[in-house]
Amino acid sequence: MASNLPEVPASLKAIGHYLKTAQEHDSRDPIVSYWCRLYALQLGMKINSQGAEERKFLIYVMDWLETTKKANADNDCILHEVAAQAYLENYALRLFLYADKQDRAGNFGKNVVKAFYTAGMLYDVMQTFGELTEEVTQNRKYAKWKASYIHNCLKNGETPVPGPMKTDEDTELDNELAGLGPGPSGRSDEPMAGPSNTQPQAPYPTMGFQSWPQPGQGGEQPPAQIPSGPPSGPTNFVTNDPFSNVKAPTPPSEPEKPPGGFQPYTGPAATSDVPEPVVNVATGVQLTSDQLTKAQKYCKWAGSALNYEDVKTAIDNLQKALRLLQTGQDS
Repeated sequence: MASNLPEVPASLKAIGHYLKTAQEHDSRDPIVSYWCRLYALQLGMKINSQGAEERKFLIYVMDWLETTKKANADNDCILHEVAAQAYLENYALRLFLYADKQDRAGNFGKNVVKAFYTAGMLYDVMQTFGELTEEVTQNRKYAKWKASYIHNCLKNGETPVPGPMKTDEDTELDNELAGLGPGPSGRSDEPMAGPSNTQPQAPYPTMGFQSWPQPGQGGEQPPAQIPSGPPSGPTNFVTNDPFSNVKAPTPPSEPEKPPGGFQPYTGPAATSDVPEPVVNVATGVQLTSDQLTKAQKYCKWAGSALNYEDVKTAIDNLQKALRLLQTGQDS
C-alpha cells in the first residue's frame, strides 16, 4: 500500500530515517513498511516540541497505520507482535549477512552500505517489541558503524578495511607474537600504525545512495527479491529516493551461512571442559555438541522459512536436521 503522507516537519527530523525505510518498502513488503512507521510514530510522540503541524503529521501516520492494518487483516506479521518480531529479525539478519559477506570480500559499494544501513534501521524498529537481545544489539551496533565507516571511506576516496577493526588488545597481541616489543613511545600497549580503532560516534549520516547495479552492469549483486517488485513513483516526503529500485532478499533454498570473522553473538562461552558426545540410542551414532547445535539451526531455519510460508525450504531443513541426528552426516 503506497503512502500519501505529507512532508516530515523539521522538528520530527529524527524519525525521518525510519519513515524513509518504510517508504522504500511500501510496494514490496507491507510488514516492514508497517512496523517502521509504527516505530517512527512512537518516537514522534515522545518529542516534546510538538505544535499543530507536528500533531497533524502524526495523525496522518496514525490514520495510515489503521488503514493498513484493516487492509491486512489476515496478515499475522502485522496483527501479532510475536510473528512480526521473528519476521523482522530474519529480514534484518539476511541483509546483515549479505552486507558482511560482501564487505569481507572487499566488494565495497553503496549497495553494501545501504544493506548495513537498512539492517541497522530494522534492528532499531525491533525495539517496538521490547528490549533487544545481546545478539541483536551487537549486530545493530556493528551494522550502523560499518555503514558509516564504509560510506565515509568512499566519500573521502579511501579504501575501507574489510571486516571489523582490530582493538588495542588485538594489536598488542600481534606485536607480542611478532616479537616487536613496545611501540615507538615505549608503551607495550601502543597500537601499530593503521586505521583508527575508534568506532565513529557521529550521528548516523543521511547518504545519497544509488540503486542496486542492474544485471550486466558489473559490480556485486544485491540479495534476491522478496516477495514483490520494487516500488514505483517518487517518494512523497523524502527527495531523491536513494533505494527506489532495490529488491529485498527472499529466503534462499538454504539459509546463507554467516561468513567468517565477525559472528553474531551466540552467548557466553562454555566454562566446562569439552562435553561428552551424545549417543543416539536408536542408531548408536555419537553426536558432538557442534552437530547438535547445527541440527538446532536447521530447525530454526525451518521455522524462519515458515514465516515466509515457504513450506519446501522448511521441509528441506527439517530433513537435514533429521539426517544429521540419525546418521551424524551433514548434507
